[in-house]
Amino acid sequence: MVSAVRTVLGEVAADRLGVVDAHDHLFIRSPLLPGQELADVGRAAAALGAFGELGGGTVVQWTPYGMGRRVAELPALSRGFGVHVIAATGLHQAAHYPDELIRRVRDRLTELFVTELTEGIGATGVRAGLIKVAGGFHGLDDHATFTMRAAADAHHFTGAPIAVHLELGTGALDVLDLLCGQLGVAPGSVILGHLNRSPDFAVHRLAAEAGAHLAFDGPSRGNHATDWRMPEALAALADAGFADRLLLGGDTVTPDTPGMPYLLRRVRPRLALTLGDELVDRILVANPARAYAW
Repeated sequence: MVSAVRTVLGEVAADRLGVVDAHDHLFIRSPLLPGQELADVGRAAAALGAFGELGGGTVVQWTPYGMGRRVAELPALSRGFGVHVIAATGLHQAAHYPDELIRRVRDRLTELFVTELTEGIGATGVRAGLIKVAGGFHGLDDHATFTMRAAADAHHFTGAPIAVHLELGTGALDVLDLLCGQLGVAPGSVILGHLNRSPDFAVHRLAAEAGAHLAFDGPSRGNHATDWRMPEALAALADAGFADRLLLGGDTVTPDTPGMPYLLRRVRPRLALTLGDELVDRILVANPARAYAW
């Protein structure tokens, strides 16, 4: 049986995704980023169109519940540019939400995730293709633990992959201890995001050995040793036999982020100098097809 990925236009065979931006945002808003929301349909269209013109085939939007996903806009954007889009359910760190929203969903979190995965998000009829949750800085607080328990329950019910925001790239092993060690999620169903933001090669190696997918996503910011260490980090993992664990994404979160075309226009050729074109293509095509398949 051919494995399938849940896109906003329905299920697509995993081997039909093409080049994948494994973690990005067409729409997102947060009270932590006042005035920097991504909410303009025209901007999203321009970004998706540019990504497609550069050979992009699929964008995975990690924007979870309550953060301005604008899911109703996604099918038309996907259809109009011929680029697959995958939407997310899930819940981010508590700081990204009003307290009232957290109280409203806390007692029905598993039900919310399952509904959005199986029936659709709100009245849109669009079903989510992954569950997005988040850890804390070098650990897991009560909110992260509660949210990940609900994500694990929803995963066991549906088979959906779980994508995890790692705060500044930290806490990967704590996440795996909880999701995989305690809650029984298969490591191959877990995608760890932002590992490039903490260039700890030992942690990268341990997470890869555990069987998780490792996402290196988003351009560097002023205080992050990100871009210039990423080729070395990916090469170390590939040399150790974990090339099939690696994913790449753009993580566009504010209007001043370089944007998803940057992944193919600048990051891809830079990585090819170290890894070679064949391996970079594998990371962009074959690996995400496996990571996001149900």
